[in-house]
Amino acid sequence: MQKKLYLSETDKKLCGVCGGIGEYFDIDSTLIRLAWVILSFFSLGIGGIIIYIIASLIIPKRQQNF
Repeated sequence: MQKKLYLSETDKKLCGVCGGIGEYFDIDSTLIRLAWVILSFFSLGIGGIIIYIIASLIIPKRQQNF
């Protein structure tokens, strides 16, 4: 079965990007968030914010099957 990357519906602070990445790689989303903040700090914040916005627009939401 192929794994797919989705925005997290349960583990999100803003849009669910870090939570979705954490679910995909099966690691704690807090570590993803911490790494994102550190990388954003070294790029003066702009790079991390732009990448986060692009990721939140590109990564799909999980479809609910009723």
